[in-house]
Amino acid sequence: MEQKDLQTIKQRFGIIGNSPLLNRGIEVAVQVAPTDLSVLITGESGVGKENFPKIIHAYSLRRHKKDAYFAVNCGAIPKGTLESELFGHEKGAFTDARAERKGYFEIADGGTLFLDEVGELPLETQAQLLRVLESGEFMRVGSSQIRKTDVRVVAATNLDMKRAISEGRFREDLYYRLNTVEIKVPALRDRAEDIPLLFRKFVVDFCQRYNMPTIQLSEDATQMLKAYYWQGNVRQLKHTAEQMCAVETTRNITSAILQKYLPENEMQKGIALLGAHTHTHDTYMNERELLYKVLFDMKREMTEMRQQLNGLLTTPATPSHRNTDMVVRQTEMVVAQHPEYESVEEVPEDTFATVVPETEVTTLAEEPVINTMEDIERESIRAALARNKGSRKLAAAELHISERTLYRKIKEYEL
Repeated sequence: MEQKDLQTIKQRFGIIGNSPLLNRGIEVAVQVAPTDLSVLITGESGVGKENFPKIIHAYSLRRHKKDAYFAVNCGAIPKGTLESELFGHEKGAFTDARAERKGYFEIADGGTLFLDEVGELPLETQAQLLRVLESGEFMRVGSSQIRKTDVRVVAATNLDMKRAISEGRFREDLYYRLNTVEIKVPALRDRAEDIPLLFRKFVVDFCQRYNMPTIQLSEDATQMLKAYYWQGNVRQLKHTAEQMCAVETTRNITSAILQKYLPENEMQKGIALLGAHTHTHDTYMNERELLYKVLFDMKREMTEMRQQLNGLLTTPATPSHRNTDMVVRQTEMVVAQHPEYESVEEVPEDTFATVVPETEVTTLAEEPVINTMEDIERESIRAALARNKGSRKLAAAELHISERTLYRKIKEYEL
């Protein structure tokens, strides 16, 4: 697809970004649009999956029918009414069924039906959906009459479908029927080059709507924005931009100001800091942190062994009375048989006690146990600074955190 055509599609559907992963998803959507193949759109929550069914319908042969595109959020419909919403019902089929009603599959006949959050469908409804996809046949709730429909189904989910199948929450045959063509929408962190463009678009739209002066990001704030994990993806970025426009009185945003609007979640603290982002040192970083974990576990076990050994060495051994009586009886028997031994001096009773002199008891020094996330974090920062010869800028870039965050961590851990 030519770049000009790609930009036209993006402008038409309000898609911002030039990431190769995003462009590839759009190209696949346009290529499969003229066919009737089922399409499954996968990606995390908030990445913008809802745009792709619209592209597929707009470039399909079904676009000429009036009101031919319908979107249904399967996760938002109560389980008790889901079948009625999708397939319709007859009058008197249940308590509130005062009249017959067409379902989405009947209304969308000849058009496109987008099933969002399809992974949330109950197993009973999944069986009926599979029948519609394979034969185009369905029955209304409370009816025995088989009806036909011609619907192009496009589904979307943010679940790990392979895991849902293995756990018995989703039918494997339905998955392969829906997944004739899969479009993977990349997470925002995987197209970091698009983050400043999206942020600018959200800021301009919000400020124009409420007649506010726009905000400007400094260079370090832009880098912090691109390095952030964005667990909520585009949706979280939009809310952050709008919040800053509405609340912040300063219109020139630095990294220090931006930091207040970026919550430090566990993903950001753990994965980003330990080198889970893709970069040239990925393999080295992951292997090094794994070795740290193994060494820390070994240290903890050795410390526990030292403590147990210290307890054994510092506790005086008490002679067994039973063993002592046996030794005394054996001695008396020997003396009876050999009277010449009677002149031997009496052995003190405590001779049989095993006594360890205090001077010989060596208390093993306990070493600190390093087995927490803070310890691993401290060691990661120390190692990064050592590799970069103390350069905080280079160390922060390697750890994928801002210099401000690195400086705060250095002060916190007294490095």
